[in-house]
Amino acid sequence: MEQYQGKTVCNKIAIGKIFLYHKKETQVKRTHIDDTEAEIRRFDAAKDYALSLLDQIYKKALVEVGADNAAIFEVHKMMMEDTDYLDSVYNIIRGQKLNAEYAVAATGDNFSRMFAQMDDAYMQARAADVKDVSERLIAALHRQKKESRDMPAGKEARASDSALPKRDASPSAYRADDRSAVPEPVILMADDLAPSETVQMDKSRILAFVTRHGSSNSHTAILARTMNIPAVIGIDFQDDWAGKTAIVDGYTGTVILEPDTKTIKQMTTRMQEDENKSLLLKELRGKQTVTKSGKSIRLYANIGSVSDVAQVLQNDGEGIGLFRSEFLYLESKTWPTEEEQFRAYKMVVENMAGKKVIVRTMDVGADKQAEYFHLEKEDNPAMGYRAIRICLDRPEIFRTQLRALLRASAYGRLSIMFPMIISLSEVLESKKLLESVKAELRESGIPYGDVEIGVMIETPAAVWISEELAGEVDFFSIGTNDLAQYTLAIDRQNPKLDSIYDPHHPAILRAIQSVIENGHKGGAWVGICGELAADTTLTQTFIDMGIDELSVSPAFLLPVREAVRSLE
Repeated sequence: MEQYQGKTVCNKIAIGKIFLYHKKETQVKRTHIDDTEAEIRRFDAAKDYALSLLDQIYKKALVEVGADNAAIFEVHKMMMEDTDYLDSVYNIIRGQKLNAEYAVAATGDNFSRMFAQMDDAYMQARAADVKDVSERLIAALHRQKKESRDMPAGKEARASDSALPKRDASPSAYRADDRSAVPEPVILMADDLAPSETVQMDKSRILAFVTRHGSSNSHTAILARTMNIPAVIGIDFQDDWAGKTAIVDGYTGTVILEPDTKTIKQMTTRMQEDENKSLLLKELRGKQTVTKSGKSIRLYANIGSVSDVAQVLQNDGEGIGLFRSEFLYLESKTWPTEEEQFRAYKMVVENMAGKKVIVRTMDVGADKQAEYFHLEKEDNPAMGYRAIRICLDRPEIFRTQLRALLRASAYGRLSIMFPMIISLSEVLESKKLLESVKAELRESGIPYGDVEIGVMIETPAAVWISEELAGEVDFFSIGTNDLAQYTLAIDRQNPKLDSIYDPHHPAILRAIQSVIENGHKGGAWVGICGELAADTTLTQTFIDMGIDELSVSPAFLLPVREAVRSLE
């Protein structure tokens, strides 16, 4: 029995056989082409096919991990259609008369190297995305050649299915470069996993993820947590581990290779305790979120799409504290109309049946890109042209969303929240625009409800002017993910900084305390909607600070309720 220490991603335990997933090394030959225009058409057809696959992955991700996490695949689609990227491919095919596979590989290498050499950590992370996009295009081009060989329909799929090893298969059967060859169930180990690979894998076949590389705050790590699959990163596994039994302890970040009978029994007991705890948590449905001393907390949920409402109701959410409305824009190939938005907001409000629904106005920009916005490339997009900055700069877009929100407010308790606020003038301008839209609706005889107005506190600037902001709004919602990133000057996607990324940093906690005090002083109630809201080690701290509301992912609603009810 051997034990290896890594970093935890998801707090769950798994026991099973190890499957080593080695990504297939794509072999690209450099071939001279006489008919370059025919080769361009071949590339375009492969690109269209690859885009259709990304559409399927995006839709699958929407269901399994929500719109916010699925947005990375929209980014991949935009990269695949980027004019600079495509021009490079076309130029190599036409100018050098070379095959499309080589043109894509060369372009991918050049763009990936360019991103990797940038100073900004966010842009460095895009290097892996460019590789993923390029490999997908090359795979689509290879598929074209396979289809041209008169292969009988369905033969490839049947061959893939027959490759599934049985539970008593030899160790070699637990090593492959094909995801469809994954036996059921296994602990999957890989150098790293792209977000698309993570989402495409059949969850029923995956007991846990273990990778050599990656960050605990990467897109893939977030997807694993959202999918509720045990995961550990930073484990330097060996090839001879294939087929061996292992335990993945997501609580401690350890992997135990070839555990003895006693250890397996102990960890099986812990797994059963986790399952029992999950069943006990369900008994908290319908219970109040209140401490033993009578301090009551509003426990709301974060959602990224209309479909997430089912999970909120299933886990007994008392309301929705963060509805990320940008999913409507990211899903669409053009501007979502007022009517389309109205129907989505109305459906959520009606399904919540009188419970509060807080909608954040669109937070497009940074890593949430929609091509039809025609946003220019930025050196530091996380701090660039995004969210409320776009809304106020393009008021015609903002007015359409505000009209849809106000119309939906007639069907339930809807609140509107503005993101990425750094100044009082932004709030005043947003409120002025909102009042103008209300006047339009009144003139047209269109009803709307009594809407609360709030702002996201996610920048240090907003923290330090929170007392002034409180006088202009009804509530604050503290976005601890971005607040921690901006306060600590740490890109949380950068694995090199994992060891110093500390959301419990005194500066973060003091900022939260200050916002709560200033909000209450100005008459605004205060909630937290970032990941820290679900951190039960801080629940007591937040209650002592005087927090009014916590908004978490639906899966964390009952655990947080249990934590609150256990406090004095």
